Amino acid sequence: MSNRDTSNRLIHEKSPYLLQHAHNPVDWYPWGTEAFDKAKKENKLVLVSIGYSACHWCHVMEKESFEDSEVADVMNEKYVCIKVDREEHPEVDMLYMDAINVLSGRGGWPLNCFTLSNGKPIYGGTYFRKDDWLQLLTNLNNLFRKEPEKVRELSEEIEKGIISISLLPDKPNGKIVKDFRFVEDFTNKIASAFDKAFGGYNYTPKFPMPNNYEYLLYYSYALKNMGRAEEAKVIENQVYLTLDKMAMGGIYDQVGGGFARYSTDSFWKVPHFEKMLYDNAQLMSLYSNAYKNNPKEIYKDVVYGIHQFISGKLTSAEGGFYCALDADSEGKEGEFYVWNKDELKEILGDEFSLFAHYYCITDSDVWEEDKYILQRKKTDVDFSNEQNISIDDLLKKKKNWLAILNEKRERRIAPSLDDKTLASWNGLMLKGFSDAYKTFHDPLFLDIATDNANFIKNKLITADGGLWHTYKEGKGYIDAFLDDYAFIASGFIGLYEATFNEAWLNIAKDLTEYAIQHFYDSDKNAFYYTHGNQESIIIRKVDVSDNVIPASSSEMALVLYKLGHLLGIEKYLEISEGMLLSIKDTMLNYPQSYTNWGILMLHHQIRFNEVAITGKLAFTFRDKINKEYMPNMVMLGAEKASTLDLLQERFSLDRTLVYVCENKTCLRPFSSTGEAINAIKDLK
Repeated sequence: MSNRDTSNRLIHEKSPYLLQHAHNPVDWYPWGTEAFDKAKKENKLVLVSIGYSACHWCHVMEKESFEDSEVADVMNEKYVCIKVDREEHPEVDMLYMDAINVLSGRGGWPLNCFTLSNGKPIYGGTYFRKDDWLQLLTNLNNLFRKEPEKVRELSEEIEKGIISISLLPDKPNGKIVKDFRFVEDFTNKIASAFDKAFGGYNYTPKFPMPNNYEYLLYYSYALKNMGRAEEAKVIENQVYLTLDKMAMGGIYDQVGGGFARYSTDSFWKVPHFEKMLYDNAQLMSLYSNAYKNNPKEIYKDVVYGIHQFISGKLTSAEGGFYCALDADSEGKEGEFYVWNKDELKEILGDEFSLFAHYYCITDSDVWEEDKYILQRKKTDVDFSNEQNISIDDLLKKKKNWLAILNEKRERRIAPSLDDKTLASWNGLMLKGFSDAYKTFHDPLFLDIATDNANFIKNKLITADGGLWHTYKEGKGYIDAFLDDYAFIASGFIGLYEATFNEAWLNIAKDLTEYAIQHFYDSDKNAFYYTHGNQESIIIRKVDVSDNVIPASSSEMALVLYKLGHLLGIEKYLEISEGMLLSIKDTMLNYPQSYTNWGILMLHHQIRFNEVAITGKLAFTFRDKINKEYMPNMVMLGAEKASTLDLLQERFSLDRTLVYVCENKTCLRPFSSTGEAINAIKDLK
């Protein structure tokens, strides 16, 4: 290993991930033209190495190879090396991930892609052991020197492969027809992969995939309100099983709240310990929505636990949200989160025995090296009955245990924090807190959401009405991508529905208009992922597949659909429907990767309502309706006269009225929320 004091160009970057590599002996360049110009001048291949700060295997490869002077010498001599934070440059990650998938059918991080000096990929992979990496560096360079034409031909074949999976569909003709059998087939294909014992799907690793369960909740809601209660119950129970098992498993931080990125096993026990903002944002929404349907205390506990984690670890003084906590601390994965039995005995004293039963500190549950991951296998009711202790006493003890453990854990060396702010993930978290407020009506959630909305308005929106993708140290940088516009617009729509503050709705509309102007291709009726002035990427892509985060295109289609109904803008509805029509045939092939589109399809298959509330009790009526799980609607309202289309000429000084409308055609106004709720849910 190298002992020499080194620093490279990354020392001037803001990204925590790039700064982690700033003292590698590798002569890293940040993403940009400088590196490619050097490669062209010196006739060298380029290595584009992509990762993120919380990535465990990125740290492993750095330690084994990028900190090693022998490896660095080879890399510096034969290549121009670029290090990329995938969270800063998702468009770069997207391009080279496609290249790796074309080559091998699988990808991951660290992502290491070799390119020509024009950025076109020729080979790549993910994690490489040191010896394999050295051999690859040598062999690939030799091939480039001896057979440059062969390498260029390989590049052309890979480019064709990337283009083939990036092609925009032709602009569709026609309309989405009402055919509930489509969503039945779509859902049945998803259900075929259910793990009916432990929730989630019947493969590992297990990712939370919140959007999948948002779709399934909505589908079961539709079935139930169409009079198909038994079918709905099957789907609902799978969702609740998954949420229960995740909440009781090791993937959920039982002490400090919040979820890790995924579980490495089938039981949700052993997490990959990194904790990401985007997971917790979506899971806050999911558990809040599930609580409306099934008010289990554990769902409420999870929402408040996510709040504890986000507010304590990932919230800036300005109201923005940071990206992530690392998986590693003290050089070990999960070291911050795990416990050994002797340590727990010393901390808890006489309480240890009951604690050990509750959190599975038994010989059969040990993780590794006498370390335990706190998890639960029984509900509080079952455990209290088994141990002959009242629920109240159990909850008091549990609260005390967790306070003691949290105080003890805070003395440990904490995982490193990725303290940059991403626009898209902040939009997800804004929606998460707005959804939590709608469900629990806790002003704490609304205060956090409002602070974040003001942060976005004041710090992330640019002078020309666009967005910064990234923010750190008081400055925004890197032009935003489509997901930034889609998720922030969605977050502002959610905050509007929680508050009826039209300023938030206007921001959502303005950002949507900006996205249409700079990302939308009217000939194809599709949105590119990158801004029209983006020139650093060889292929301009359309992002359509939902993953752990929904696709930017599906979220933008939903934003257009909701705004179209809220504001009465037909153009938005037409664009949204066309986008769904173009993806419809693909949805049945990979249903788990199109569930955000599935939500939009459900909007088209059942009655979708515009709910307008006017009068002096509009806010009270709003809060009552928001507590109900009714995904087949948007809601707008005001305590006094408003210029919004659906509210005009509907204000009364002496009455509060609720109008339930479909495509601007309204039922008679209701004077009680109960009547309105029944009308919204009536899908027969």
